[in-house]
Amino acid sequence: MSGPGGPPPVALVAPSGAGKTTIAHRLVDQEDGRFVFSVSATTRAPRPGEVDGVDYCFVSRDRFQDMVREGELAEYATVHGELYGTPLSFLREARAAGRTVLLDIDVQGALQIRERVPDAVLIFILPPSGSVLLERLSRRGTEDPEQLSRRMRTALAELKSAPDFPHVVINDDLDRAVREVRDIALGRSEGELPSARLRSLVDDMRSEIEAAAEGGSMDPELF
Repeated sequence: MSGPGGPPPVALVAPSGAGKTTIAHRLVDQEDGRFVFSVSATTRAPRPGEVDGVDYCFVSRDRFQDMVREGELAEYATVHGELYGTPLSFLREARAAGRTVLLDIDVQGALQIRERVPDAVLIFILPPSGSVLLERLSRRGTEDPEQLSRRMRTALAELKSAPDFPHVVINDDLDRAVREVRDIALGRSEGELPSARLRSLVDDMRSEIEAAAEGGSMDPELF
């Protein structure tokens, strides 16, 4: 719900393949400026076509470390040797303009956001099942077996955190999931699942992923 300081940011958290990035794009495209993607600071070099301040805020490693020391980041992490973080200044400017920032982050990033921005809305996106998650990742065809297994290991760890989130959305129908995320972000819905049902869903998903490794569709040694 919007307050005097504007709408709080919304952190979308999910294992790879659950669809959080697609949901975020739908919200930005459909809501006519109400939602905006977070612009992260990063130490990596710009890729062709990327614009500083639009795609990312490109900074030196020394500048990034200064931002960490001076408390200028809501969250930050190291990814493939490069530093990425969410500037608090961007969140403040978006709130002042009445726009809801969408953050596509991992579990650890969400925990940092919760500490630095206590009223942030944290939403965990669940796939319909473990088998659907495996199918979505396998269908990409962009990763070798070791990379895919690494993603599955991460998914197993992240799924365990789902019951700790105040809001959970199951992405079994994209349009419905987008509506549910929008309603939670705007304070129209709590997005809560009964704890017993949620834990059962998560346990089933983890069992399906583990069974895929044991059944030979993935090398269990990579798990």
